[in-house]
Amino acid sequence: MRVVREIKQRKPFASKAEEAVVTLLRTTDVLRRRLGQVVEPRGITLQQYNVLRILRGAGNEGLPTLEIAARMLEQTPGITRLIDRLEAKGLVARERSSDDRRCVYCRITAAGLQLLSALDAPLRATIHRTFHAVNKQELARLVDSLDRLRDEARKKKEEP
Repeated sequence: MRVVREIKQRKPFASKAEEAVVTLLRTTDVLRRRLGQVVEPRGITLQQYNVLRILRGAGNEGLPTLEIAARMLEQTPGITRLIDRLEAKGLVARERSSDDRRCVYCRITAAGLQLLSALDAPLRATIHRTFHAVNKQELARLVDSLDRLRDEARKKKEEP
């Protein structure tokens, strides 16, 4: 019940599921801040890093803006503004499709690739240090459990 102490909660959780939600959200925040400490000194946010990572994976073809949005780890309605900022930094280039003028393709630039390359090792080291206390079997179970939770959450769209 360490999360109870961390958030200074006085009452017990109504269920283990509620405790799990709070623990997961708290852990997500801690991980996000820790990874942010690696990327933010390089002048980008974790969301911007995610866009660059997606575009690196897309290769020279690039991706339409809406496809980038669909692949984001955190869904964001502000994908255009996010890409605007990356373009202003010279990390992403945009080009309108000749077939469909409404479609804008985004590609990572050489500067964007260089930035990601510089971040690869420090991010891997941070992730390794963060997860060193969890063995491979526990990690596999965690990933499986989280996959099942996401699947279930997507299925049941209940009213609050």
